[in-house]
Amino acid sequence: MRSRYSAYALGGYGEYLLKTWFPPMAAGLTAIELSKHTQEWLSLEVLGSGAKGTKGWVEFKATYQINGVTSVMYERSIFSLIDERWLYVGGEIK
Repeated sequence: MRSRYSAYALGGYGEYLLKTWFPPMAAGLTAIELSKHTQEWLSLEVLGSGAKGTKGWVEFKATYQINGVTSVMYERSIFSLIDERWLYVGGEIK
């Protein structure tokens, strides 16, 4: 989770984001699109996490800014362990 946040915060890491995404859920996304730095990510706070077998989750809040307006995104992300790698499946934005 933290590495994906860092990739978004820094921008330019679309290839990495695609490699950490569960392939069927990344259909239609491109490295170019994911590399864009459209907002300034200010902070990440992990609120909780857990795993059972090959399924895992991370709940977090991320603070970001667009055009001088600061907002907070809350999400419970779902991950799946495939070939010894945790892949992002999707998330529920709260």
